[in-house]
Amino acid sequence: MKDLQEILAIARQVGWGAADILRSYYHGTAKSSNLEVQYKQNEPVTVADIAVSQYILDSLQAALGDKEFAYISEETYKSQQSKDNAQFVWIIDPLDGTRGFIDQTGDYAVHIALVKETRPILAVVAVPEAEKLYYAIQGGGTFVETSNGSAPLQLLFGLGTKRLEDLTLVVSRSHRNQRLNYLLQNLPCRHQKAIGSVGCKVAAIVEQQADIYISLSGKSAPKDWDIAAPELILTEAGGHFTHFDGTLLQYNTDDINQWGGLLASNGQYHEVLCKEAERILAQLPNA
Repeated sequence: MKDLQEILAIARQVGWGAADILRSYYHGTAKSSNLEVQYKQNEPVTVADIAVSQYILDSLQAALGDKEFAYISEETYKSQQSKDNAQFVWIIDPLDGTRGFIDQTGDYAVHIALVKETRPILAVVAVPEAEKLYYAIQGGGTFVETSNGSAPLQLLFGLGTKRLEDLTLVVSRSHRNQRLNYLLQNLPCRHQKAIGSVGCKVAAIVEQQADIYISLSGKSAPKDWDIAAPELILTEAGGHFTHFDGTLLQYNTDDINQWGGLLASNGQYHEVLCKEAERILAQLPNA
């Protein structure tokens, strides 16, 4: 396998290319501006999802070779031929936030992560409408890249540390259920900001425009491709992303679903909020 820095350079280039393709569909400059929206298990899929998925897989495979090329991608999950027991696996979401893409909210992103066994070691999250690309390698910190170059992102807190009640939660526009609404209503944090796409939510946290994101599965759960890349971007910037009980997330297991309660934060009050979330849910009527 190539050096991780070499692989990251390839993934960054692919991420920018994917962002350009999505923007061409989003702004109606693609050859076909008809998104041809279909629904798969109640989730929308567009021709942009398919086109970008193919572009990412073809580009990575061409650059890296297919000898050890294993992947889990949202648009090909049911039909893909990934290698069993592969040590390194790409986990890809070509268009995270398809609803926001269709509704023209601007909240959509590209996720590309490389997982070693069950944990991410390399990540790229491109946010096309912000014209930004976030990237990280395990142990190497998080960076944001724009047309002006790259800069490190680090979540640091000093005398201006916020009070718990002043923290801002980023919440989904559409993925809500009764238990999550109950939890959000009873947490001490008073401020909420609606943002689609986990990648965009994490971007808001690392850019210090928000503090916390909570996922609580119901009949369905976020998938590996929703979380893997954003998690590494957040944790390498100094934040935390865990289950409510503090355990780390696992990827490339027998189950692509990330069940239960997940909490992503800038690091402030992380353990306190995890325990508070568990306490509140335990009091939910008919829990």
